[in-house]
Amino acid sequence: MSEYSLKILICDDSMLMRKRLKESLSLCGCFDILEATNGQAAVDIYKEESPDLVFMDLVMPIKDGITAVFEIKEFDKKAKIIIASSSGTQENLKKAIKAGAIEFIQKPWGQDQLNRIIKNFTKKEE
Repeated sequence: MSEYSLKILICDDSMLMRKRLKESLSLCGCFDILEATNGQAAVDIYKEESPDLVFMDLVMPIKDGITAVFEIKEFDKKAKIIIASSSGTQENLKKAIKAGAIEFIQKPWGQDQLNRIIKNFTKKEE
């Protein structure tokens, strides 16, 4: 797959999940990847770095993913945030979309799923 010049922020309190997602995104051709360990750090990094795309977990310490999505969208209405969580209930899906997330992927994700997301995202940006 070709290399994309996307800046991506991964927010997950699990170092293992961040590492796996980073590896999977690199297989999609994405290499400019920032990391946050909680929702507050994600908000702070977003405001400073303005990434093109954010992958956000829901359940984290300090600030949960839904609250972080609301705050990022308040700061930048055009923010593109994808919830990546194992808490894939209908209620969480509704909350994530209401907060402003553009998509919800269930952990564990498949490589094909990430390839599709990156491909679709880059098409929209052209």
